[in-house]
Amino acid sequence: MPTENPQQPNAKPNVVLGESEDVVDLNLDEPLDGDLQSVADEVASEYHTQVVPEMELPDLPQPFPGPEGKVDLESALTEAERQMEDLLRREAELMDQQRRLAADFNNFRGRAQRDISLAIEQAERKILLEMLPVLDNFDRGLSATYQDIDSFRAGVELIRRQFIESLRRLSVEQLPLQVGDPFDALNAEALTTFSDPNLPDGAVAAIYERGFSLKGQLLRAARVVVNRLQGL
Repeated sequence: MPTENPQQPNAKPNVVLGESEDVVDLNLDEPLDGDLQSVADEVASEYHTQVVPEMELPDLPQPFPGPEGKVDLESALTEAERQMEDLLRREAELMDQQRRLAADFNNFRGRAQRDISLAIEQAERKILLEMLPVLDNFDRGLSATYQDIDSFRAGVELIRRQFIESLRRLSVEQLPLQVGDPFDALNAEALTTFSDPNLPDGAVAAIYERGFSLKGQLLRAARVVVNRLQGL
């Protein structure tokens, strides 16, 4: 087996291709013959003629432009100050508008409360004006003399009709409930029960207080006695 020749101390150092543009050493101790020398020269020539691509460098921060392209910082600052002044002026306008709206709302609320109070007073006045004629008729009826009870009864019925008419002008209607009608828990309240074989079970046997509605809504429920037949 052949033995490796150790490198002599005075041997030529290995030269890496491309480290020198003048010398291309193939690390051969002996001179090359003509053919090998020509091949070596050709390889060295091709190596030196290769074009090494340029390495792309990252974008670095550009220096401030020269006087021709210098940014006018003073004008930019002036513009920023102008915009700030506009914003502050707009803020002041909005705050003033908000204060005005708050004052207008308080005034509106005060006027609304006064209008409501006035409307209530006018409604009360209208009701009282409708009731006063009824009181006048009661006074006249009490001061009059009656020959019999039928005349007195006729006078009372006249006053009642007048009062019912006054209520109607105030949009108050009497509920059309009669004895014998079926008991309606939505418009009437049962005070007690009574047994009458002449009436159906669950019918109204007597009316203690009339019911009334105001503009179609229940104002007061009627208070009645309900018929309840024994053994049912």
